[in-house]
This record gives sequence, C-alpha cells and structure tokens, in this order.
Amino acid sequence: MTVITRRTFVGTAASVIGASVVGTSAVGVGLWPRRARAADFSLKYAHNVATSHPLHLRTVEAAEKINAETKGRVEIKIFPSSQLGGDTDMLSQVRSGALEFFTLSGLILSTLVPVASINGIGFAFKDYGEVWKAMDGDLGNHVRTAIGKVGLIAFDKMFDNGYRQTTTSTKPIQTPDDFKGLKIRVPVSPLWTSMFKDFGASPTSINFAEVYSALQTKVVEAQENPLAIINTGKLYEVQKYVSMTNHMWDGFHFLANARAFKALPEDVREVVTRNFNAAALLEREDVRKLNDGLVDDLKGKGLAINSPDPAPFRAALKQAGFYAEWRDKYGKEAWDLLERQVGALT
Repeated sequence: MTVITRRTFVGTAASVIGASVVGTSAVGVGLWPRRARAADFSLKYAHNVATSHPLHLRTVEAAEKINAETKGRVEIKIFPSSQLGGDTDMLSQVRSGALEFFTLSGLILSTLVPVASINGIGFAFKDYGEVWKAMDGDLGNHVRTAIGKVGLIAFDKMFDNGYRQTTTSTKPIQTPDDFKGLKIRVPVSPLWTSMFKDFGASPTSINFAEVYSALQTKVVEAQENPLAIINTGKLYEVQKYVSMTNHMWDGFHFLANARAFKALPEDVREVVTRNFNAAALLEREDVRKLNDGLVDDLKGKGLAINSPDPAPFRAALKQAGFYAEWRDKYGKEAWDLLERQVGALT
C-alpha cells in the first residue's frame, strides 16, 4: 500500500480527539506547529495503554528521535488509550493498512496467531532472565516468523506488560488448593480459562471495564492483572489481598503493516526499527522500577501482599495435564524452544 501522507491523513486526524502527535511535550500530547513543508512520510501508531504508562512515554521519545534523525522526513502520530477502538479493532486496522504500527499483547494476538500466546503459559518463566532470553531469542523468533505469515512484521524487542498477580477479597493465595472453588475473573481467552479450571477454580470471562463492579457486587471474588493495572483500576478498593503469583508473563509486540513498512526507503526502515527496539529496552527497565514501587504503594492502600512458592503451582498444572494440552496445541517445535529456556514442563 502507499504510505499515508500528511494530506491523506487530515480527515482521520480531525475526527480523533486527543491524538498524540510526536514532536511536542515529553508526554507526546499536543499538535504539531505549522510548518512550511509536510513530512515525506506521515505514519500512524496506536496502543491501548494510558499516556502515563512507560510504553507510551518511551514510544513518544522514539518517534521524536525518528523525526530528528530523518530531518523531519518521518512524522509519527500516536493514538494512545485505545482511541481508535478495541484491540481487535486496531488489529484489523493494522492488518488492512489503516494503521502502520500497533502494539498488542501476545495473548490477544493469539486470536490471529495461536502460538503468540506461548509466553503466557502458566508458571513457565521463573524470572525476567528467562523471559528475555526466550523472547529476544529463538522462541521469540519463532513467534515473529508466525506473525510474519499474516501480513505483519513484529519488531525484535517486545515491550513489557509485566507478570500477572492474583487479588482476592476472601483469602490470600498461598498454595494451589487456595484456588479451588474460587470465583475469579479472567479475560476472554482459552489459555486463562484452561489454567484456572485445572486449579479447580471457577473462572468467569468479564471485560475489564466491568471488573470493578463485578468485584464490588461479589459476582466474582478475585481477579488477576499486573500491579500497574491493579493500581490504576483502583481494585484495592474492592480487594483485600495481592498474592504475587507471577502466574503469567505478558508483553507487547510492536507490529507493523508489512506492505506499508516495506514501502518505506531502507534508511527510514532502519531508523524506525532501531529506535523502537531501543525504546522497548528502556521501557522494560521503567516497568521494573514501577512495579518495585507499586508493592509498597499498594501496601499503603491497605492491601496485604504475600509471595507464594511457584513450584507447587507448576507441579499441580503438570499433574492436571495443562502443559501436555498446550504443548499439543502449540506444536513440538515451539514447545521445545520454550522448554530450552525454562526447563521441562511436561
């Protein structure tokens, strides 16, 4: 497809309120000053996190660097906070070329590329060292190759979304048995439902916008999310415990429409790729620091926090056949690459 220029983008930009247009303040919110000459390439990038999130801040910085390095030839307009629709809407847009770039969780991308959710296998990654060796290495390359088969390009470095933790209103999660009979909210995803059912819990799929009220009215008594989401969603108001289960790791793939990206000059592609990959590395450190601070912050807001031993949870999933089931779904090659980093699961 033809790369969208400033002129062809005007109608879309006018209809979207609050788009972050790169080249302004540190948070990237504002409008470009009028210039005598438009950029040669005006590209659109969307994501689903708040403007305060490290992913937004670092991608704004990257886009500003790209504009500077290309001497104004490349302008990237950023649409944060799901302004262009939900994740599935924006995934369709980047596939069609209406968007050039989009960051998306591998767990959600799995609706299109099934193996993309392999990073979320329950209790697989013991720590970030294992995560990045796998996702920056052979397992990540395997997933990126699969993504390439659906008309998308996934950049080499994933952004961090974080380990997911469990919150409850009734009791802390200390052992796998504590999940038995627990009414827990999960996203709409077979991987989540499968894991919590194998623990004997009662998982219920609820959109995140309804999670607070579902917890408040006791429709469910528990949920799971990274600490940043627990904090920004004010779930501490309707939960009593945070158990640092680290049961899933999730990250964001930086995706590009393959036709649009390949249509850019080679030197532009190099500048764009290098800067967004560098932004991902910086964002990972930002998220680590953010999570370290959030533990104390959430304690100060009244939540009791505990850190259970992950080994019994992994053993329980193995006994329930969870790992064998998902090994068969992902295929031997992908599973072998996962186990090469985390050790035998089945």
